[in-house]
This record gives sequence, C-alpha cells and structure tokens, in this order.
Amino acid sequence: MSTLRREVTNLNAETRKMKIICVVCPISCNIEVTLKGDEILNVKNNLCERGKVYAIEEITTPKRMLTTTVNVKKGHILFLPVKTATPIPKDLIFPCMEVLKDVIVKTPIHKGNVIVKNILGKGINVVSSRSVELMKI
Repeated sequence: MSTLRREVTNLNAETRKMKIICVVCPISCNIEVTLKGDEILNVKNNLCERGKVYAIEEITTPKRMLTTTVNVKKGHILFLPVKTATPIPKDLIFPCMEVLKDVIVKTPIHKGNVIVKNILGKGINVVSSRSVELMKI
C-alpha cells in the first residue's frame, strides 16, 4: 500500500514499518513507525513531540476536518459552507455527509453558528463557515 503520505514495508509476518510524512508543521518530517500487529514499537525521525503524536494518531485513529456545504433557504446564496468544529474520525466522514445532504438552513446565519449539534451522537458540532443574510425582495 502506498500513498503520497504513507508507505508500508513488511519486515516479517508480524512486524511492519510505516513511513508517514508529518503535516503538523512546514518541516514535513518523514516519520518512521514500527508496528508489531497493532502495537506501536517505535517512532523515529520526528523532530518534535507533535510529530510523534501525529504519527501515532494517524496510524491508530486518523481524523480529518470535514468541510462541505448545506442548502440555504431564503438566502442570498444557495449553499452555506460548513465544517466540523473539531476533526472527526475518517470512518465517520461519509456517514456525516449522509446526514448533511438533507440539511436546509434558514437565514440569517452567522459565522460559527452551530448548524448540526452533536452529529451522529459523537459530540461533534457542525458549524457555519460564513454568514448569510436573509434575501431581501
């Protein structure tokens, strides 16, 4: 398996080495993580502790910010850009999109307003990324 940010090498039947490019800061360390099964044995080539934390999280529970749009009713724009307030587990991205595809918001909306509270019961809010005023006729 190989992507732009991750490369996996099997060392033997149980142990593998993963190379991950850290995205926490502009240095972009090429971090190497050694695993035995699901257990992390070693993390190296990170220049800071944040890189180590990133690599461990990226392997064990990868998360991403979800950004998308929802429909607007009676606004001067048709779609409102929204995002999760915090990163969500990658495996929740498509289930969240299923919920958000049916959301229609009414104006006025202010940047940072909670659009969907506690999406999927995971304690994560979806918030507006911009303000939208009521369309004046």
